[in-house]
Amino acid sequence: MISSKISSNLSLACFVATILLLASNMHCQAHLSSTFYAKTCPTGLSTIKSAVNAAISREKRMAASLIRLHFHDCFVQGCDASLLLDDTSSFTGEKTALQNFGSVRGFSVIDDVKSKVEKICPGVISCADILAVAARDASVAVSGPTWTVKLGRRDSTSASKDLAEANLPLFFASLDTLITGFGNKGLSERDMVALSGSHTLGQARCVTFRDRLYNNNTNINASFRTTRRRRCPDIGAGGDDNLAPLDLVTPNSFDNNYYKNLLQKKGLVSSDQVLFSGGSTDSLVTEHSKNRNLFYSDFAAAMIKMGDIEPLTGSSGQIRKFCNVAN
Repeated sequence: MISSKISSNLSLACFVATILLLASNMHCQAHLSSTFYAKTCPTGLSTIKSAVNAAISREKRMAASLIRLHFHDCFVQGCDASLLLDDTSSFTGEKTALQNFGSVRGFSVIDDVKSKVEKICPGVISCADILAVAARDASVAVSGPTWTVKLGRRDSTSASKDLAEANLPLFFASLDTLITGFGNKGLSERDMVALSGSHTLGQARCVTFRDRLYNNNTNINASFRTTRRRRCPDIGAGGDDNLAPLDLVTPNSFDNNYYKNLLQKKGLVSSDQVLFSGGSTDSLVTEHSKNRNLFYSDFAAAMIKMGDIEPLTGSSGQIRKFCNVAN
């Protein structure tokens, strides 16, 4: 009888705990809504879009940079604009992390967007939400997919170089490492392959793909290797910061050529080519190479899912006046 009561009480306790946990998660997500600023800043989103479009008109490469900013922010501490913070006496931020230093860019564009938003709605729209909206608008500006951005994130007051280096994918990462890293953020293999497709845009530094060109790896197209060596000399010969387009064919258009390149062993960076190298993601790469609409749909869904990673909501965090420094 006593054993039965104990068992019953434990079951009730587990049930209550589960309900509380679900309620807590629902409470957090309830703060994110596509209409979050409808009343407090009705022209905020159009202001962001205009500024993003102007920046991309000046430099097509900026589309890739803005999408990448959102990705690199969300993978460290969640989507909280921690990436944008400059170093302080109390912490070393994320800008100088190995995966960010010399490659993540577009900070001045975000600063410009924030300045314009502050003029019309001071203290209302977070830097974290600006990053999320700018990524969507950047995609659309170069003929990529669109999606409904959920809003209501708040900004962190700290950042961490160590967390950035521990959580962001490395350009030489193995497939298993990538799958584990994305999985830790609640993202599936399909999400990972779709998000990687943003590498249909932008450029990479020689230092990130040199080893792929000179390590006698057979998993690379021979003529592609020869072409890319012209802009990326072997180690010791300089050229670390020389740039090459991730997609040689249409580097400024959001399309599915990235996947077609992988099928031909023309992935510029090792962590891209491993997606099509005899592993579990080969079929997804093939699917996306054949069906651009499927890629667009999967990419949009993955971006929405990524935007849900550990947001600060409610009374957590703050709304920064300037994106590079906490209030």
